[in-house]
Amino acid sequence: MNTSVNTDDVIFNFFKQICDEKDDQKCVELGKEWIKAMETNLFEMEKKLNGADKLKHKDDIQSNRDHLQSLKNKTSSEWRQYATQCMIEIMNHKSQK
Repeated sequence: MNTSVNTDDVIFNFFKQICDEKDDQKCVELGKEWIKAMETNLFEMEKKLNGADKLKHKDDIQSNRDHLQSLKNKTSSEWRQYATQCMIEIMNHKSQK
């Protein structure tokens, strides 16, 4: 029996938690936690890149930072909509495997 945790499942469940949260403030707080975690991931990934790879991925990293910045002022309903869309994308990705 395979008991390993799939990253897509963890992300899906986090977005499901955002969608299911009835308290609007808690929903927004969950969204902000998502942003903080993703900013940390970007920082750690960038830290590991050497000069050539850092230049190669510079635009992608900046694009991800810009995307995260665009999420910072979302309302609870916007977070729920965003989370739903992300869950749909995860499911579509899984069905293509």
